Amino acid sequence: MNKNITFKGTPVTVQYKGIDVNSVCPNFRAVKSDMTDFDLENYKGKVLVINSFPSIDTGICAMQTVRFNKEMANYKDLVAITVSKDLPFALGRFCANNGIENAVTVSDYKYRDFENNLGGLINELALLARQVIIVDKSGVVRYVELVEEVGSEPNYEEALKVIKSLL
Repeated sequence: MNKNITFKGTPVTVQYKGIDVNSVCPNFRAVKSDMTDFDLENYKGKVLVINSFPSIDTGICAMQTVRFNKEMANYKDLVAITVSKDLPFALGRFCANNGIENAVTVSDYKYRDFENNLGGLINELALLARQVIIVDKSGVVRYVELVEEVGSEPNYEEALKVIKSLL
C-alpha cells in the first residue's frame, strides 16, 4: 500500500507496509556508525522510539535526532533508534559533532530491511520518510506518525506522552 505525502509542497509517494498501532513491530537489520550490524531483536524488553528521516545532513532531520537524544536521557529502559539511508560515516560524524550519546543511529543503505519490513521509502527520492514509531517492551507498536510534509517536524509532545505511558 502506498501513502501520499509532500516534499517541499510537491506530492510524493511513500511505500507503506501497514505498521499500525497494536501490530507487532517487524525486525530489521541495519548498519551502525561503527560499521557493525544492528539488529532490532537485540533491544527486546525496552521501549523503543524508532525515528526515520531522509538525511542527517538536513536541518529538520538534525533537529529531530538532537531532540529525541535529549529526551532519552530522562528515561530508563528507553532506546531511541534513528534510521536513514545516510552512510554510517555521516551518521558517526554527526553524532560525534553533536554529542549524540543516547540515540542509536543506523543506516538502511546496505540491507534495506527497514525499508522492506517497516516501509517508509519515498519512491521519488529513494530516501526514507520522516516517521516516529514507538514500540512497547513486548514488541507491540503503540504509536505511529508518518509526517505529512517531509520538511516538518514530528509531533514530539504526542510521542513523549505515549512514551511516558509505557514507562
